Amino acid sequence: MKIQNDIKLDFDDVLLVPQRSRAASRKEVSIDRTFSFYHSTRQWTGLPIMAANMDSTGTFEMADKLSEYKAITCLHKHYTKQDYQNHFCNVNSQWLSVGIKNEDLDKIRFIIDDVGFIPNICIDVANGYTDDFVNYCRKVRDTFGIQPIIMAGNVCTPEMVQELILHGGVDIVKVGIGPGSACTTRLKTGVGFPQLSAISECSHAAHGLKSEDRRLGLICADGGCRTPSDVVKAFA
Repeated sequence: MKIQNDIKLDFDDVLLVPQRSRAASRKEVSIDRTFSFYHSTRQWTGLPIMAANMDSTGTFEMADKLSEYKAITCLHKHYTKQDYQNHFCNVNSQWLSVGIKNEDLDKIRFIIDDVGFIPNICIDVANGYTDDFVNYCRKVRDTFGIQPIIMAGNVCTPEMVQELILHGGVDIVKVGIGPGSACTTRLKTGVGFPQLSAISECSHAAHGLKSEDRRLGLICADGGCRTPSDVVKAFA
């Protein structure tokens, strides 16, 4: 075992130092953003906050509500084809979640062929540190081309962020292993990384990758935000 002796930080370990501002109120602050992507040709504009693809949050009802704020919902994996036909209608706010089985490719094809549009895709596994995962992400990109935005994870180190973007064809890498309030990964396996340091190190690695037209690799901080202040720190 190699021990890392440099300091790693979580949200509770830091505070933001106030700076002088022209804004008279927090109500004047907008965090809407427009993103271009490393592989996908799409642009996305809105509030860069996502509801996770958990059973309790990744629902069409949640997507309807969050779409009012131009935010994203990653739909959970358990909807039926009939559910998608009836409710899947917004490529910007509703993202399709899949695993890495062959039937997940069939689910993407169904959305394209039967629902009628190419979805943005969240490829979600508990452990993103396998060759099979990287190869599957690459297969999704090669199969469905440069139109869909592909987000994949989870990982927590810069090296794997770069691997997924460069070799997996991923646009956004989900960063975070074990920080969620319902996650037991750290307790059961001893695997994880303090989330704020993971965000900082992985974002630098992703942003350091630029395509020919200077589109950056991106990350999504997944989990660990227990208070509104944690969300603010994640954005900072």
